Amino acid sequence: MKGINYMKHIYSIASGVALGSAGVAMMSVLGGCESSQQEQKATQNKFLIIEQQADGKYIVVEEMPTEGPSRAIIREIDANGNKTERLMNEDEMKKLAGQEYQKVQEGSSETLKSGESSAGMGLGGTILAVAAGSLLGNMIGNALMNNKNFASRSSTVNKSAYSRSAAGQAAGSGTSTKKSFFGGSKSTTSSTSSTYGG
Repeated sequence: MKGINYMKHIYSIASGVALGSAGVAMMSVLGGCESSQQEQKATQNKFLIIEQQADGKYIVVEEMPTEGPSRAIIREIDANGNKTERLMNEDEMKKLAGQEYQKVQEGSSETLKSGESSAGMGLGGTILAVAAGSLLGNMIGNALMNNKNFASRSSTVNKSAYSRSAAGQAAGSGTSTKKSFFGGSKSTTSSTSSTYGG
């Protein structure tokens, strides 16, 4: 009889450990989901509309994720003051972003200037600021965004609604996913639908 009780005790401990491990695994998957979704946003291909301002600097007025290659419509002001539009393909964007990234490594890029409050940068800086991850790779994109000056300057060039929405989701995602997973308020359901997919 003692032996049976002892075996039951061992079994209950073992199943508890198994459930505990499964719970830990599930939590790490859910936690990893959040960061991988943010990384995916940074590295997914983009369709941009970039406008030249009166001072010659450029800002992003529209940003959308795209299934196809990255591309941009560049709206510029010609010598006569007329607005023109041209399409820039992914290769051209990569070339400009690469040239600006070279300046970053040399320390001469405008994307690293601190204390600049005015909106916009040159075309290369603007493209690098908004699409570094998708054009040059995740590692470079993350390294750049970890630089405070770069992160601050990049926020001055992106005036798109998509950028504001993504920033809002990143700010509120930490608490909402955990609450909804453990049966919190149903108002957070919209964020949970993507949580389980990882």
